[in-house]
Amino acid sequence: MIDLPVVAAFVPAVMAVIVSPGPDSIYTVTQSLSSGRAAGVAAAVGTATGVLVHAAAAVLGLSAILRTTAEAYTVMKYVGAAYLVYLGVQLLRDDETFEIEEPIGAEDRSLVDSYRKAVTINVTNPQVAVFVLAFFPQFVPATADAGLQLSVLGAVYAGLSLLYLAGVALFADRVRHLLLGSTTTRRVVRYASGSVLVGFGLRLALDEGRTP
Repeated sequence: MIDLPVVAAFVPAVMAVIVSPGPDSIYTVTQSLSSGRAAGVAAAVGTATGVLVHAAAAVLGLSAILRTTAEAYTVMKYVGAAYLVYLGVQLLRDDETFEIEEPIGAEDRSLVDSYRKAVTINVTNPQVAVFVLAFFPQFVPATADAGLQLSVLGAVYAGLSLLYLAGVALFADRVRHLLLGSTTTRRVVRYASGSVLVGFGLRLALDEGRTP
């Protein structure tokens, strides 16, 4: 059976992690500013999908490999770091990223692209995998079905991530025209967003620990 009091205790604990600024939230803001709220929400859905992937990996025991095998953790860490740096550099180089008026047909492409990249950012972050494996078991009672409980916690984590990031996307969309009303502010936002993503990538690459 699912232990509801345990899940209730899990919610505020995991929310503290979700609201902490990270690559997922920065990417969601970037997509909402550059392509509108639909793209931002698509990025939020992508992040939630990534969380579900990590939760499924924990249930299957795959996350334990990242936690106990230094080589696997290092490879995934550098892949994730390289991807974040790549996205950041693309932002820094693309003058048209934050153009408010998009070409016809670009919206559908941006939604798929936002979703796909958000999934990749989350799935290739080994810190998320280690967090799930280290944090979730604390909320699994000895008498509970571990697989079921981990699955429920993963679904709750994904749902809360989606709600929070969707809210972030909607807020970013509300201030989009205010921030991107001039070439100068667009350039500032572009450089700031790109630099932050590059910074997260470098921090991940230089990280020596196994916990988020």
